[in-house]
Order: sequence, then structure tokens, then C-alpha cells
Amino acid sequence: MRAYLVTVALCALAFSLANASDPAPLQDFCVALKAKDYSDSAVFVNGKFCKDPEQAKADDFFFKGLNKPGNTDNRVGSNVTTVNVDQIPGLNTLGISLARIDFAPYGLNPPHTHPRATEILVVLEGTLYVGFVTSNPDNRLFTKVLNKGDVFVFPVGLIHFQFNVGKTNAIAIAALSSQNAGVITIANAVFGSDPPINPDVLTKAFQLDKNVVEHLQKLF
Repeated sequence: MRAYLVTVALCALAFSLANASDPAPLQDFCVALKAKDYSDSAVFVNGKFCKDPEQAKADDFFFKGLNKPGNTDNRVGSNVTTVNVDQIPGLNTLGISLARIDFAPYGLNPPHTHPRATEILVVLEGTLYVGFVTSNPDNRLFTKVLNKGDVFVFPVGLIHFQFNVGKTNAIAIAALSSQNAGVITIANAVFGSDPPINPDVLTKAFQLDKNVVEHLQKLF
């Protein structure tokens, strides 16, 4: 009898853990409303209010312009064009989004994380040096040089980057396992926070001279 009760308890625990993730959508779609269209009858789902399904139209599931290159004339030489729930309202609750990444020669998509998504990236043009770093304490670096048609995966939440090692422009498309993956660019978050982090904290954390920290904070 005791063994039976233990088995039942373990099965119940396993079932509860298996259902600890976000549930699947309970309807065909839940098109997000823009803030100006909110009403008292709107339902709050996954951060977005939803319109009446009867009022949904094809444009709610459509985005035009991913063929257009982004402007890479900036300090890092890259540009990310996101296609998430803010651009396609019909993505709401569906757990997927897209991005186009353009790189100037030697352009960089700096080290960053997506707190809510795994990313899978395919190179359309050019050659990219990509990689990610595992969590503490190992901090293992996984890198690969990708050419046209190559695919690489960046696990959810891990710091990763893409660097154009070629002398020509590069283009990549990334798919993410969230309607709104979020992004934290490490240097911007650490040295460009608002208000700024106390320089003494960063001096000790990065083992840098305080003047260097203050200079970096001015840059970001």
C-alpha cells in the first residue's frame, strides 16, 4: 500500500511539473489590440488585449518589408528589424517571432540575451562568426563560423553575438520562440543604465580603473 501511495504521489508531482510551462492557446488566435483600441470588454492575455475574433482581418497576420535592408550606419555596424507582436498583432499568444539582421563589413550584433526566447539563425548572405556563453560557473564559449545557408541555435537566456568577419555586407534571419522575446544588450544595460550604476560597483565587478568605467558610461 505504501509503495502504491508513493507511486501515485510521484506521478502527480511529475504531472504538475509537466504542466508548469505556459499553456497552449485555447482558441485559434487572439489578435492584439493597440492601446488606443482598448475597451472595457477587452481581455488581457500575455501582455496584450485581444480584439473580437469576428473583427480580425488578414492584415492582422501580415507584415511587409523584410526584404528591405536595415540602416547599418551606426557604432556597431548592424541593424535588427524585428517582426514581433508589435508589428504583427496576430502573433499574440502564438509564441513565435522573427528578425532580420543586417551587417556592414565587420559589423557586430553585440553580446546580448533574449530573456524569453531561444533563437535559431540562418545566414542568407555573407560570413558570420557567432557564439554563445553558458551560465555560471562554467561560462563555456561555443562558436562557429557560418556561411550562406548555415544555421545556428542560441539557447534561451544565454549571452550570444554575431560578427560579420567578411569584407561584404551580411544578412541573417532569426526566428525566436516568443511573440516578444525581449533583448538585453550587455554593454548598454551595464554602462548605459538609467540612472547610471554606481561606478564603484562596476570598477570592482570588471576590475577596471574608475576612469575607464566613467568613460564607458559616457559612451553608452
